[in-house]
Amino acid sequence: MKRMAAEIVREYGPFPGIDAVHGLTYDGRQVWFAVGDGIVTLDPASGQTRRAIEVAAHAGTAFDGRHLFQIAESGIHKIDPESGRVLATIPAPGNGGDSGLAWHDGTLWVGEYRARKIHQIDPQTGAILRTIESNRFVTGVTWVDGELWHGTWEGDESALRRLDPQTGGVIEQLDMPEGTAVSGMESDGAGQFFCGGGKSGKIRTVRRPPGPRD
Repeated sequence: MKRMAAEIVREYGPFPGIDAVHGLTYDGRQVWFAVGDGIVTLDPASGQTRRAIEVAAHAGTAFDGRHLFQIAESGIHKIDPESGRVLATIPAPGNGGDSGLAWHDGTLWVGEYRARKIHQIDPQTGAILRTIESNRFVTGVTWVDGELWHGTWEGDESALRRLDPQTGGVIEQLDMPEGTAVSGMESDGAGQFFCGGGKSGKIRTVRRPPGPRD
């Protein structure tokens, strides 16, 4: 396993009236982040929040190019980002123990925090298609360029880890500074990850390591 210190590029927040960041996603222009009783948008260029959708938002958030998906207690809501309307709800695989959420190749990928698992599920039914075991608590989940990454937050230690999507083996790990939580993560599709900072109420960008991707 290749291991190095995470390079934090920028910090956003804390934001007025927001106690914690539970999950987040990126639509190519703005970050959407879950704050418990809503999903708030952040302009990453200016650092300003723009709008909020009032909906239960307790953990991971994902975007499929058209809709938002949001973990709320033991379910996952499919949301129209324009109107904020919940279009459908499917069961979450961890039945309330769910954490990160990502969209990849037509399916949802859901972290199950304390079970140390990542589930690939059918976005229409919630049926589990496959499960990858991790050896650390799972928070955020994201895919970028065919790479599966997840955040971990256990005690005072947090990291971003790249897994072999077939075996679950750890290929690469970026260690966050001590006491820095990772409550959700999402790639910007290029050289950075957006990371939720849990009860700090912050969002951080972390540089994705350059070089050959083995």
